Amino acid sequence: MTGERRKVLITGAGSGLGRALAQRYAAEGCAVACADLVPARAVETAATLPGMDHQAFVVDVGSDSGYNALYMAVEQHFGMPEVVVNNAGIASGGPMANTTMSEWHDVIDINLLGVVRGCRAFLPAMLANGRGHILNIASFAGLAGAPGMMSYGVAKAGVVALSEQLRAELHGTGVTVSVACPAFFQTRLLENFIGNESVKDVAATMMERSPDSLDAVADRIFAASERGQFMILPTRNEAARWRMKRWFPERYFHKLLKATATLRQPARIEPSAAPAEQPQADTPHKQVE
Repeated sequence: MTGERRKVLITGAGSGLGRALAQRYAAEGCAVACADLVPARAVETAATLPGMDHQAFVVDVGSDSGYNALYMAVEQHFGMPEVVVNNAGIASGGPMANTTMSEWHDVIDINLLGVVRGCRAFLPAMLANGRGHILNIASFAGLAGAPGMMSYGVAKAGVVALSEQLRAELHGTGVTVSVACPAFFQTRLLENFIGNESVKDVAATMMERSPDSLDAVADRIFAASERGQFMILPTRNEAARWRMKRWFPERYFHKLLKATATLRQPARIEPSAAPAEQPQADTPHKQVE
C-alpha cells in the first residue's frame, strides 16, 4: 500500500465477516479499530491482526448512548477513521403473522439504525477532510423480496436504500459509499437468531450448502470496496438473480416462489397471544455478522 497509513473502523469485528474484513484491511497496512459488543472478541481480533496500532473497542450499535461512547473512545484513543465498515447485525426469520413488535424493534434498531448511527457519527469528519469511505454490509435478503425473513429483509433493504441515497448525497465531496449484499455463506450470524426455528433450520442448511466460503466473500467485498464499486454482490449466484429481478420481474417471482416453498408454510397463530412489550431503549443486544 502506498501513501499515508489509513485508519479503519469495523463494527461486529469480533467474529465472522467483520473479523475477516479486519484481516484484509490489516494485511494492506491499515490500522484497524475492532468494535464489538463482546469485549473479549474485539480484543482477540485486534491481537491476531498483522501489523501494529490495532485497537479493540466495545459498542452496542443498537443504542444511541452506546454508539456515542464508541465515537468518543475512538476519537480519543484511535483517531478519526478514513474507512467505516458498518457490519454488526443480528439475524431473524419467520412469517409476518408470527412476528412480534419486540423483534421488529430489535432488528430495525440494530441492522438499520446501527448503520445510521455509524454514518452520522463519522461522516462529518470525513466531509471536513474531503475524503473517506463508508462500507455498509447489507444482505441479498434486502434485494430478494423473499418470504420467511420479514424483519431481516426489511431492515437490510433499508440499508441498501440508505446507501443509495447517501452515495448521491456525497457525490463530489471525496467521500464514497459501498453496500455489500451477500447471500448465504458460512458465518456465525445464526448464533443470535430470533424468530421462527424452522426458518433458522432452513437458513442453516443453506449456509452449509453454500458454494461461497467466508474468506472468498471477504476477499470479494474488500477488493470491490477498495476499487470504489458501489453495489457489491459477493456470493456467486446473486448477480444473475439480481439481473433477473430487474429485467424479468415476473419470471424472477415465480422462481422465487418455487425456491422458497418450504418457507411459505401457514403460520401458527396463538389467538390469546398479547402484543410484545417494547424493549428498553438501551438494552444490549447480541450482534454478529
